[in-house]
Amino acid sequence: MSIRCFVAVECGGGELTTKFREVRRVLEATRADIKFVEPENIHLTLKFLGEIEQSLVEQVTNVVEGTSFQPFTARIERVGVFPNLRRPRVVWAGITDGASQLEEIWSELDDKLGRLGFERERRRFSPHLTIGRVRSGRNRDKLVHEVSSLSDYVFGELHVDRVALKKSVLTPKGPIYTTLAESRVDR
Repeated sequence: MSIRCFVAVECGGGELTTKFREVRRVLEATRADIKFVEPENIHLTLKFLGEIEQSLVEQVTNVVEGTSFQPFTARIERVGVFPNLRRPRVVWAGITDGASQLEEIWSELDDKLGRLGFERERRRFSPHLTIGRVRSGRNRDKLVHEVSSLSDYVFGELHVDRVALKKSVLTPKGPIYTTLAESRVDR
């Protein structure tokens, strides 16, 4: 039996969730064809593992639980798209302060998980939080206009004090995430 998993920094809730809801309302008003991530499910993916065998979960758990770093604050600001404004596919919120610390954690995880047989990332790490995925070109011009108007939007701060191994079960109503393991917290 296999389990769909990823390693992430969770966003928690509170003010950040409120800000994600505000941005979602603005983008929904464009009537673009976007599948939004529910605000309470927004997270920063450090490594998507895909379907992994149950027998490997314990080893991945050990890697995640062994990840240690000093807590820090990341600043979430700016709305943008991947790959570009001509062909938006993913709408995201950016990370400014704290990006270098996140990259260090990502690099350590990528290295350790690579030793377990997971494919190492070929792309440069680009810390972001996915807001939604664009499914078609419907109302693309309106979407691009609103994304551009949100280029200096400030969501707020995210206290990063752990990473989590998450199980993801896909359902017709959206994914259900369960925490399988967390890193220890250095104080």
